[in-house]
Amino acid sequence: MLKKLTLAVCAASTLAFSGLAVSEPFKSPIGEFDVSMTATLASDYIWRGQSQTAGHGAIQGSLDVAHESGLYAGIWASNVDDLAFPGNKSGADIEVDYYIGYGHSFTDDISADISLAKYTYPEANGWNGYEVIPTISAYGFTLGYKYGVETGVHPSYTWVAYEYELPYEIGISASYGLTDQKAGGKDYNDWSVGLSKTFVGLGFSLTYTDTNISGETCEATYGDSDYCDSNVTLAVSKSF
Repeated sequence: MLKKLTLAVCAASTLAFSGLAVSEPFKSPIGEFDVSMTATLASDYIWRGQSQTAGHGAIQGSLDVAHESGLYAGIWASNVDDLAFPGNKSGADIEVDYYIGYGHSFTDDISADISLAKYTYPEANGWNGYEVIPTISAYGFTLGYKYGVETGVHPSYTWVAYEYELPYEIGISASYGLTDQKAGGKDYNDWSVGLSKTFVGLGFSLTYTDTNISGETCEATYGDSDYCDSNVTLAVSKSF
């Protein structure tokens, strides 16, 4: 049960390798908890197909706590680049996300989850936001929806993903997503395919990502078309 909850926590986090965290269960007067931590080094921080670090490396970490009832909470953080935001020069250097949620497994192959995530940028006023995130997973497929809780503006993200374990415990994954910007923003699609493997206590992943954002649109939004180029990201993760 708690193992499945740990996987549900991963759906709420943007950290690619949080699923490799080793949980440490402990009992309490109100039931059993799992606590897990993960640290990741990545060649880039990709969010919905776009670089959040201007194509540079990222240091990321998470702390998750899950209760046997299905409730969980966590925090995730990463460095970001201030140019990776519309309008440029937001002053953001760090992203810190907080989330709470509930996950339930109907069978070994079918589960559902709902969470509330808060995205914060401590050094950039006005960049905080919330999303409500329901997901349902069945036989390796996941269908998810992120609804932005904004006053008068409700941007959304819908995605479908698939994960499968190949021989030699090599994981393969693929995803396709649609960003609906609302408020006159440019909608776009992103997609990815990746491989992952745990070796000598470390998690390794190699992921290709791309979008259908044109170079002209990216240049007008970010001042640099490189933010929306296709990307191959290498990440190494360690659980504690």
